[in-house]
Amino acid sequence: MTYLFQFAIIALITFIGEILNFLIPLPIPASIYGLIILFIALCTKIIRLNQIEKAADFFLTIMPVLFVPPAVELMTKWSVLKDN
Repeated sequence: MTYLFQFAIIALITFIGEILNFLIPLPIPASIYGLIILFIALCTKIIRLNQIEKAADFFLTIMPVLFVPPAVELMTKWSVLKDN
C-alpha cells in the first residue's frame, strides 16, 4: 500500500506538470514542470522525502531498462543518422 500511495503522489505532481504545460505557452516540457514542482515541494517540506522515497528508488532502479528501446531504435536508423 505504501508504494501505491507514493506512486500516486508522483503521478499527481506529473499531472500538475502536464496541466502547467498546457496552460503556460513556453517551450518547456511538462516533465520539467513536474521536476520543479517536486523540487520545490521537497525543499519547502510540503512533501517529505520518506513520503516518496521507495517509489523514487524503484523508478531509479528501472530507469536503465527504459532507455533500451530508444537505443535499439537508434541502432536501426544508423544509416540515416550517420550522415549528420
